[in-house]
Amino acid sequence: MTDSILVGRDGYIATVILNRPEKLNALTKDMWRRLGEVFVDLDQDGDLRCVVLRGAGDKAMGVGADISEFSDVRANSKQAADYGALVHGTMAAVRRCRHPVIALIKGLCVGGALELALVCDLRVCGDTSRFGIPVNRLGLVMAYPEIEQLVALVGPAVALEILYEARLFGAEEAKDKGLVNRVVADDRVEASVAETAALICAGAPLVNRWHKKFVTRVQGGARAVKPLNPTEEAEGFACFDTEDFREGRRAFLAKETPVFKGK
Repeated sequence: MTDSILVGRDGYIATVILNRPEKLNALTKDMWRRLGEVFVDLDQDGDLRCVVLRGAGDKAMGVGADISEFSDVRANSKQAADYGALVHGTMAAVRRCRHPVIALIKGLCVGGALELALVCDLRVCGDTSRFGIPVNRLGLVMAYPEIEQLVALVGPAVALEILYEARLFGAEEAKDKGLVNRVVADDRVEASVAETAALICAGAPLVNRWHKKFVTRVQGGARAVKPLNPTEEAEGFACFDTEDFREGRRAFLAKETPVFKGK
């Protein structure tokens, strides 16, 4: 498990790697937990000036959560609420990290991996990268804390387009939608991110941290919407008790097309 999240350091820059390339960097529950711990530690490192988050290999930053473990860790609404609390805590740790965070995206960036990229400060991708949040094909919803950053970046209409259509789309469309800052040739992604990180590190680190804090503050803080009441929060996980979720999970694992009944 410890090898599934790697952390490297080069001067002022830390690189965090989702390291399951054989599974396209699908995120297990343990990986979500460890990733949150890593970002809490990085936040406390006063010598850092920039963090890069990426997936191992060239095929994917990530394809989201590992569906194969859902029957054990995310099979119903109670388990899903516990799992969601872990995921949301990790996303908050990335977003609250005081250092500038860049998402380096190569290949697929789907579901939970895209959600992680959204809580980074900047996103740079290759020209053949593909994006999407196809959770409705699994009978799942994107819970409130996860959807917040998507709406903040692209607006409600585009957010609903992405969620309703559940299709994968290319890098240029992602840029047009506001999901990424820059699209470069696939073989230039690392170099482009390195150049951006160098520019960040050349600036006054305290000023960069203040700017990050100020931008978050003028957006309305960590949560721009009013706090959720228990009923609203529970609604974010109710889908895990539906027949459609069980059908979506079954069909995904069987590589079949799900037949949803709205139950």
